[in-house]
Amino acid sequence: MSVTAFLTDSTLCIGCKACEVACKEWNGIGEDGLNWSGNSYDNTGALGHSTWRHVKFVEHMPEAGFGGNAPELNTWAFSSDVCKHCENAGCLEACPTGSIVRTEFGGVYIQPDICNGCAYCVVACPFGVVQRNPDDGRAFKCTFCYDRQKAGLIPACAKACPTESIQFGEIESLKLRAKERVEELHSRGMQDANIYDSADTSVGGIHAMFIVRGDPRTYNLPPKAEVPTIYLRKGWTSSAIAAAMLLGGTLLAFLAESQRGGA
Repeated sequence: MSVTAFLTDSTLCIGCKACEVACKEWNGIGEDGLNWSGNSYDNTGALGHSTWRHVKFVEHMPEAGFGGNAPELNTWAFSSDVCKHCENAGCLEACPTGSIVRTEFGGVYIQPDICNGCAYCVVACPFGVVQRNPDDGRAFKCTFCYDRQKAGLIPACAKACPTESIQFGEIESLKLRAKERVEELHSRGMQDANIYDSADTSVGGIHAMFIVRGDPRTYNLPPKAEVPTIYLRKGWTSSAIAAAMLLGGTLLAFLAESQRGGA
């Protein structure tokens, strides 16, 4: 069974939101509210319990002398965000019930019938993807279309994307394709194009890679995502030092009291 992944190329995304609609239709997810947010043309805002694919609208102030298609300056872009299905998944490590598992395709899957709503996975996700449903308390996120992959189909979002901004396939093949695409963009003057894959952090790589231009933070992608468990050693060390200091202080207090009583 091959390990699969997404490659989302923001330079090809046209902001049509077909991926959002396809995801909701296939997974039976309700709408997110149709109120006007005032934040560009985006009313969903971010990934959440009822938004497993989210098209981010990225706008920059135009500069004089650069037209809308100038490769040197990225003034308007879109990117379809999704759960990263981390190689070292903080949500999976934090789950106390075994609700979150790694599938044979490499995805990270939350089993809703086992989730107890503790929300440990919510705070353990370095990308802020997992969210609890306020109606029943359970956590939800992208399933990597596990049911479709089991049936030999590609995820609904990739199937619906009209520009092939969302590509799906074997992870190593997509890494090679991403490298070739970035080299092509550089040759066309887009020197700020780069691959986002978190391979150089404690996350250890992701199964939803991105090609973006400029600062990844504008796409809701943290520049150096870390799995929270890497801070455990530092936390336990600090706790041990604090406990030792308290114990030492207590012993000194008893000794001082004993000396005063003996006098």
